[in-house]
Parts: sequence; structure tokens; C-alpha cells
Amino acid sequence: MNDESSIGIVEPQFFTFANSPDEMELDCGRKLGPITIGYETYGTLNQDKSNAVLVLHALSMDAHAAGFHDIDDRKPGWWDELIGPGKGFDTDEHFIICSNVLGGCQGSTGPSSINPETGKQFGLQFPIITIGDMVRAQRRLVEHLGIKKLRSVAGGSMGGMQALEWMTRYADLTESAIVIATTPRLGAQAIAFDAVGRHAIQADQEFHNGDYHEVEKHPAQGLSIARMLAHITYLSDESMRSKFGRALRETDHYSYDFGSEFSVETYLDYQGAQFVNRFDANSYLYITKAINYFDLAASHGGLDNAMARTKCKVMVLSYSSDWLYPPYQSQEIVHALTRQKRDVTYCNIKSDYGHDAFLLEVDAMRELIGGFLRNVAEPYHFGVDDPPSAPPISHHDSEAALAPEPTSPRSIYEGVRVDYDMIVKLVESGSRVLDIGCGTGELLAQLLESKQVDGVGIELRQGNIISCVRQGISVVQGDIDDGLGYLPDQSFDYALLSMTLQVVKKPEYVLAEMIRVARRCIVTFPNFGYWKVRAKVLMQGRAPITRSLPYAWFNSPNRHVLSIKDFRQYCATRNIQIEREIPLSSRGEGSRAATWPNLFADEAIFVISAGNRT
Repeated sequence: MNDESSIGIVEPQFFTFANSPDEMELDCGRKLGPITIGYETYGTLNQDKSNAVLVLHALSMDAHAAGFHDIDDRKPGWWDELIGPGKGFDTDEHFIICSNVLGGCQGSTGPSSINPETGKQFGLQFPIITIGDMVRAQRRLVEHLGIKKLRSVAGGSMGGMQALEWMTRYADLTESAIVIATTPRLGAQAIAFDAVGRHAIQADQEFHNGDYHEVEKHPAQGLSIARMLAHITYLSDESMRSKFGRALRETDHYSYDFGSEFSVETYLDYQGAQFVNRFDANSYLYITKAINYFDLAASHGGLDNAMARTKCKVMVLSYSSDWLYPPYQSQEIVHALTRQKRDVTYCNIKSDYGHDAFLLEVDAMRELIGGFLRNVAEPYHFGVDDPPSAPPISHHDSEAALAPEPTSPRSIYEGVRVDYDMIVKLVESGSRVLDIGCGTGELLAQLLESKQVDGVGIELRQGNIISCVRQGISVVQGDIDDGLGYLPDQSFDYALLSMTLQVVKKPEYVLAEMIRVARRCIVTFPNFGYWKVRAKVLMQGRAPITRSLPYAWFNSPNRHVLSIKDFRQYCATRNIQIEREIPLSSRGEGSRAATWPNLFADEAIFVISAGNRT
């Protein structure tokens, strides 16, 4: 043990239940008992037992998520960088539980356990299990610990499936869920990879129809191949190219035989050999089958119906290079939650690590998970805590990728955002608000504080999403140029587009989508008809730089320039009703700007809605 930041030595624990005649009924129709669950805990359960977080592991992992089992351990638990004091799962604040899944081979009842009816290992006599069965067993463990409601359930990959099962099956038993690098149902490609892995195990001559323990042999070659195949799906083309390329392992010349000579080959050989030493082949068969059967939509008559059952705050994380469970599968979950008006935050973390990113992108995950859980435990009080525009910064923010983007379209100019105060006045209290291009969340923070809106932001930049999460602002990563097709018509009272119209690629499409999803839209933009702009173009013959258009032509995020007159004409030709027009100068509303807005206003606010349909 040499990691001073770890939580130290931890002790495996065990809980047994479902003794005869009270065996647990499984989804397959069979009963199983007694059942033992191996688990570990980190941190301290508070007096009212309200700070428990259940961490859920992936296929090849187990209950040992953090710390060390003894002082000679070389490696800590699989999520040690995220679990501990001051980390994402902060053990100074939360009581973390991680259990080995039902069907596993690291302390929980599975196919290598003794069948009480025969006195021998179950082998393939073990009943087929599902993700739902795993979660039902976890619930019994939580009840055993005296916990009535979990602060959160969190997991990646298969652990994310369990988190989805928790938040839909036991909606009243968790305050929040953190769903990472997962899918609501496996696609054909992922099922195919699992099937090939199972075939490799069953084709091994040492498999003996699952009774290999009786002959004291193991299907090591088959399990190793299954692991090698699966491990390829955990990586990405980028990560394999940068880590291995075409490098040879021990020579500069080809050997002209069929041995493992490329570095990537010997790496996979090592991964397969290590896995065989710690995992049971039968458990691999059963757990991959449980993953294949998982289909949240089928279980509830559609994904929207499943998400309608949830009552908790949800954060969904995906990874840009994950091709095993691609980001679009996480987005399906997010979109269904949004359609059901659930509190959801989503970030697609930029990474070259592939599916394994949920174990490796710890800097961004510390900020996102830590900020999310802090606000679940103690919601951010706007106007009381640190100002929303300057949220608490941790030492991890030295990473440029985690910082708010300085060139965000929402920060179109430095100084006081006079349009913000006016927008806050225009929005009715308690409204449901969609803030498109919400940046670091300044405007939503003002609306939450003064108007108690039900607000959600859409934002593209990862650093800005982290800033929103720190403040407890719900934000979904997305590009407005891709549209809002996942949102029902008129599902928001207001859609806001503040100083963003000029930077979108498809302004006509964006405006049409806003009007479709919201009863009213509030749009602000810099006025290209402003007298200073006209004067600079006329007198200097050069692209203007003003307070509202502060960039040089070669580094400007502005793609479209329009005047107040242009926008009026646009609305008139597209049957868009202008409910209110507010010209603004640097000091807010002024008499000259009100009298000759196209000349003296350097920005404008328009409240628009769908015109009369004929």
C-alpha cells in the first residue's frame, strides 16, 4: 500500500438472507436461497442514516471499489481515485456502499457457490439472473443496514444499468441517481460481443459443461479469450493508436510466425491472464446474459414510461469515444427524462479512452459527481452562498478543460449584462424555463433566486456544464443547431436565447424550434444597425468592434450580423408575433434608444411567440 490519498485499509463484509422457506423469487421464475452478498463500506453513516450512496460495479469488477485490503496490496479498489476524503464520492460527507452483484464470484452467491440441495457448486444449475434480481438483492442489503432512503445510486457500464433499475423500480428509495457510460437496453453489436465471449468459454475443452471445479481444471483459455475480446470494446481507436500503434514488443523485426509480437497483442495476453486469476468463467456467462436481457423500455412499455416512474434528480455521463455504449444511448435516457419533466443533468465528457473513460477521466468526474452530490445533500441557496457567477473552485480546476470557456457565446462581451435583469423581469414566477446556451448558469441562477423557476439549461461546453453543476443548476449538454426534436410541443413556458442568435449555424431552424417548444421566447442579440457600428464601417471601412460585437473578424464567434429592423422583418414574413421589443444601450433602456432603436440601441430584447395559425 503506497497511496497516501486512499482511504486506507478496508474490510470485506457479508450479509446473508433468503433462508428457507423465504427464498428470493427471481425474474426467471425460480427461487434462490440462502443468498450471501459481499460488500464494503467507506465513510461513516450519519445518525439519521441519510447520507448513504450505493456504488454499483461493472461486469468485471466487484465490491472492492476503494482502499486496500492489507498493507501489501499494490493496487487499490477500482474507483479509488473517486472515492475518499475530498474526492467525487466524498467520504467526509457520504457513506459509500459497494456490493458484489448476485451471480458474482467475489463474496456474493453465484454459480461457484455451494448448492444447498446437492452439497456441490451450482455450476450451470445456478438459475439465470437479471439486473432486476441484482437490484432486489441490493435492496435487502440496504434494508439490513437500516437505511430507509439512499442519497444516491451510482454506477458505470453494467453499474449504470443497475442505477437505472433502482430509480425506476424503487423510485421512493433514492434521492438521486448517477448513470454513467451505459444504455437503457443493449444493441445487437454489444449482444454479439458478449455472445462470442460466452462461446469461447463454452468451447474450451476444460469447460466440462460448467462443472470444471469437480475436475479441478478451469476453462482458462476460453475465459482469457472472452476477456481479450471484451477489453477491445472497452478501448477506442484513438487510445489504442496512441498507446500501441504498430509497435513490436521485444524485437525490431517480424518473427514470421503466429506468436504475439505486436505490443497490443501482448497487452491483450496479459489482460486475459490476469482476468483468469480473479474471475470465475461461469459467473462471466451469467452476468453477460443478465446484461443482454436488460431492456428498460420493454420492462415498462417504453422508455418514456420507465422514466415517468422516476422521482429523483438524475445525472447522466457519457464519453465521446465510447463505441460500446455510444453517447446517443445515454442521450436517449436524458431525452426521455426531459420529456417527462424530470430533473436531469447530462455531460458527454470529451475523452479518447473509449468505454474505459468512466474509470480514467477522474478530473472531470470529480467535479461533476462531487458538485452533483453536494447539491443533493444541501441544495445551493442562491443569494446566500457564493455568487452563482463565481462558484467555489477546487484544486482540480487547474485543468483547462474543467474551467468555464472564456469565449462562450454567453460571455459575448465583458461587463454588466443589462439584458439579464430585463429578462428576469419578463419571466413569470414559477415558470418552466429552457435557457439555450446557458453558459456558466448566470441567468438561470438569477431566475432561480428571484422567480423560483423550474429551469434547465442547454450548453455545449464541458467547463460551463461543470460550473452549472456546482451551483445545482440542471443542464443538458447539447448543440441547439441539432434542434430540440426530443422535446414535445409547448413543453416550456419560456425559451431563452440570450446573445446566442448571432453565433448559431442555423438561426431560422433554431428560432422555429424555440417557438415550437415554448409558449413564449425571449431573444436578445447585438444590433448591427447601431450608430457606432455604422460609423466604423463608414469612416474606417473595417469590420466594427463594439461592446456587443467585441471580437476582431479573424477570431469572432459571430456568424450572423443582423439589425433590429432585420429581426422585425424576419418575424413579419414568418408569422411570428412580436409581443414586446426592448431596445437597450450600455445603461439599459434609454430615451434615444426607445425613440430610434435601430440607430441608438446596441442590443435588443424581443419577446416572440407563434402567430395566428390560418
